[in-house]
Amino acid sequence: MRSIALYYFIFLIAHLSFAQNKISNQKIFLITLDGLRWQELFTGADSLIIKNKNFVKHPNELYNWAWASTPEKRRSLLMPFVWNEIVKIGQIFGNRNLGSKVNLTNKMLFSFPGYNEILTGKADDKSINSNDKILNPNETVLEQYAKNYNPIKVAAFASWDVFDYIINEERSKVYTNCGFEPSYDFPLNSDERLLNQLQKQTPSPWGTVRLDGFTHQFAKAYIRKHKPNLIFISYGETDDFAHDGDYESYLKSTKNTDALIKDLWKFCQGNNHYRDKTTFIISTDHGRGTNPIENWKSHGKDVAGSDETWLIIFGKNVKAKGEVSNNQIYNNQIAPLVRQLMNLPQKYGSGHGKSLSLE
Repeated sequence: MRSIALYYFIFLIAHLSFAQNKISNQKIFLITLDGLRWQELFTGADSLIIKNKNFVKHPNELYNWAWASTPEKRRSLLMPFVWNEIVKIGQIFGNRNLGSKVNLTNKMLFSFPGYNEILTGKADDKSINSNDKILNPNETVLEQYAKNYNPIKVAAFASWDVFDYIINEERSKVYTNCGFEPSYDFPLNSDERLLNQLQKQTPSPWGTVRLDGFTHQFAKAYIRKHKPNLIFISYGETDDFAHDGDYESYLKSTKNTDALIKDLWKFCQGNNHYRDKTTFIISTDHGRGTNPIENWKSHGKDVAGSDETWLIIFGKNVKAKGEVSNNQIYNNQIAPLVRQLMNLPQKYGSGHGKSLSLE
């Protein structure tokens, strides 16, 4: 979907034509964990699923690291960075046991519509009603940033191979590395050449989703090289392990992704370009079912609970509130928040979300 010449051209334009644009020192890491339920985020391993032999092959091993007597202890075992560190400095929405609700506004309740809502701030059930590889007609905040500022300073990395279409890479001019794509950010450095080689040599359990470690490391290589101000990273393993009915791997992937997010935050704290200038915004594209319990594998408009999501925000400009209770927000408010922080023009009208207050 791209040519090498195109990206050399974009690189030159970025340095010649956009240098005069004034932008704030605000940086944003927008991150998603595909299909991670709010139940695991807020209460840890599910007692009904962890005991079910249909979904757990090694129950004793899983119990050893994932199980504790209280939801608070279980969630800290599962996502220690979120519950030992982020909760002290940020805001966490979506614990429905506390009356905190985060919901989708699209009615499809699966990935392409969910990501369109997150990245544009408006559901589009008419145009985006499948996961087919159809170019998104809607402008994402990534594309908006590229147009208003500098296309080299915005990028997207994703494990699922549909993101070239969700972001509409050719039209948006946003560098997008997804699925099993190698890095084409020429000239490649030694890290990128090694990652390209390893990705070829490492089989994935799925045909359209690569392992999240590659997505993470490709993103970090780009971050080191170009220091983007706005970067989108979508980790995909949680959703695919869930669809496989593999609860053990679903939990292991959740724990691993928590560590990947910590790695990014630690990198930012040690880098002058990002330290004290960066806001992390983390969410998911859809929820999953709960009743009957087998529905944890599934989502969609016919599966209750699929519209129930969550949101984590921390970093620059974010007042420390910890778990937020008794509130209602929506995924279509994420893109307006990015616009607000990045001084991008807001979009108004029916269906468009309103920005969140971080105070």
